[in-house]
Amino acid sequence: MVSALLAAVRAELTKIFTLRSTWVVTGLILALHLLISVANLRLTTEAVANITPDEHIELFAGESRPARPALVDFMISMSFQMCLFLPTLAAVLAGQEFRAHQLGQSILAVPRRGVLIIAKTVAAAAYLLLVSLAIAGISTTFMYSAVQGWDPGVLTSAHALLGQSRFLTFAVLWALVGYALTLISRRTLIGIIATVALTAVTMTQVLAVSVPAVDALFPLSAGRNLLLNPEDSRLTAGRAHALVVLLLWPTFTTAVAGLLLNRRDVR
Repeated sequence: MVSALLAAVRAELTKIFTLRSTWVVTGLILALHLLISVANLRLTTEAVANITPDEHIELFAGESRPARPALVDFMISMSFQMCLFLPTLAAVLAGQEFRAHQLGQSILAVPRRGVLIIAKTVAAAAYLLLVSLAIAGISTTFMYSAVQGWDPGVLTSAHALLGQSRFLTFAVLWALVGYALTLISRRTLIGIIATVALTAVTMTQVLAVSVPAVDALFPLSAGRNLLLNPEDSRLTAGRAHALVVLLLWPTFTTAVAGLLLNRRDVR
């Protein structure tokens, strides 16, 4: 069982790394992050240069905060905004199987469909983790450029490391929702549309204002609750609640995808 699973994971990773569409979408996401980071660098550097003697900073006009936590939170939020695009990448990973009509071949190679769905999910999670690490690395590099003349140690503080770990957790779990929804629908476009709809629920802030308890059940809202500072953002639940929600979404959607894979014909 274990050896079959490991072999299936290796096969799925090989498939992911040899897909041209994987590299195209990954490149676009990282290029966009680089572009935004370059645009933010000058403003961040100027804000660091103007840190007051009592170590307060104004990253945004009229908002003075203790410098170290403010800079860490800003770095994490830079990475967080790129998470909006990770489910699209995940949908491309999942959808390739159906566009190329390779699912039948995958079933022949791994007849136990439970093993296949686990292997596909583990492989996708591993690749998405690599991309998320690249996003976090870009954010950290640009923040280091801004703070190196003041206190570069802020980037290796406990607060920063904890924030980075929360970001990576959210990034992978959120993207896996898009992956599972694509497996369920068997259409890349439908997987993307579904995650865009989930994103829109959070971005409009309608539920956050009217029924915050319901808003907290959506994955992107849970990401905000997990990553952002409650003093700066309108949050709808605590971090423990957010983590539970983020774990349940990919678990449930992947389980549904596995059940449907067992019931449907292989096409």
